[in-house]
Amino acid sequence: MSSTPSKPSKSDAPMLSISAAPPGVRRVIALSNAFQLLFGLLFWLPIFYVYQRRIGLSDPQIFGIQSIYYVVFCLLEIPTGLFADRFDYRRSVRAGAVVLAVANLMPIILSSYTGFLAHFVLIALARSLVSGAFSAYLYDYLNARGAKDIYRAAEGRGRAYSLIGRVACLPVAGWLMEWLPAAPYWLSAASAAGAAFIALRLPEVALADGSSAPAAPERLPMARLMRHALHQLREAPHLPMLMLQGVALFTLVRIVQVNLFQPILGSKQLPLSTFGLIMAGTTVCEIAGAFRSGWLRRWFSNRTAVFVLTWTMALALAALVPAGSAGTVVALCVFSVASGLSFPIQRQLLNDAIVDSTTRATLLSMESIVDRGVCAVVAVFLGDYIAQGRLHDFLVRAALATAALMALTAVGLRLTDRRAGRGAHGEQNLPA
Repeated sequence: MSSTPSKPSKSDAPMLSISAAPPGVRRVIALSNAFQLLFGLLFWLPIFYVYQRRIGLSDPQIFGIQSIYYVVFCLLEIPTGLFADRFDYRRSVRAGAVVLAVANLMPIILSSYTGFLAHFVLIALARSLVSGAFSAYLYDYLNARGAKDIYRAAEGRGRAYSLIGRVACLPVAGWLMEWLPAAPYWLSAASAAGAAFIALRLPEVALADGSSAPAAPERLPMARLMRHALHQLREAPHLPMLMLQGVALFTLVRIVQVNLFQPILGSKQLPLSTFGLIMAGTTVCEIAGAFRSGWLRRWFSNRTAVFVLTWTMALALAALVPAGSAGTVVALCVFSVASGLSFPIQRQLLNDAIVDSTTRATLLSMESIVDRGVCAVVAVFLGDYIAQGRLHDFLVRAALATAALMALTAVGLRLTDRRAGRGAHGEQNLPA
């Protein structure tokens, strides 16, 4: 990684803005925003740890369920990615929204360890059905309509809308739980049902002249699709390195924003009533980053930007250890801004690196498998760390591990570029 960032090439500059896109493209982006807003409305997110403790679950049980969730996600990612590539991205997205609605009802039906285990297993299925398929659908639709240049902006805006929805619902989570313990789960189920309705309105991928995009390769048998995906990985050595870069980023975000958020605030003696408000505040920071994902192009290439942002997040994580209550909130806000900026950039890098779109959802799922696999291992140890009162030790070690992994990935990408005969920053044929 060069100490002096390279300037992005002029070809990287967007050729089209969302507001100037054709009406059909704008409609799909609007549907994308609505879907991601409703799919991401998890009213229970700030209180699920406290909720499970109140019904009698121990820390090892709670984090054991989280570990199982990540393992199940790993097991399902490839099959659901192949399903999406074989049978249509839209069917996969619709199925995921329906499964999420059912998942959010499980803690109401069974308020026990079994109920929460079923809840998170079904969430793993829902998210694996949607994660790669939705990005693949949006990328292919824009590409077929000649609007690929606005994919990153559309991806960032969709994520921002999903976060805006959380800002609206998170502050009331604690109040809802005190009024009616199951209310956050009822509202989350209703939101997922709304996402399923939006998914039904997604149009078929079509070319700019209105004709259907070629779909024959997407009907290949699943075994051939899997072989084709593995062939792409072998033929593009930089692709696994970009996936590893995404693993460092996504794992850090999930562990901090989902698994550790409530224990961190609890360790700083902050009252439960503030948890939703603080999460809403950090979400606003993430929204600001997601809406401005192109801002770093002035100084960094895409790959360098992800490196810098992930290191910033690792430093913010380490800063939580000595911080007081106010400092904790500031560090979490810095972490959230960096994560909002980095997600759309990493997605653009990975999608651009996939040359053949026939296995796009499968390849995107492969990144998620490694990501959730790492999360599963981390969650196993996390329960013991928290039960032993060693949260700060975990934060420091997680920050150091993330920084080291990103450094190794940066070196690996440089070596891959040189072996392939590309420039120092790999910007001739690779995404910057």
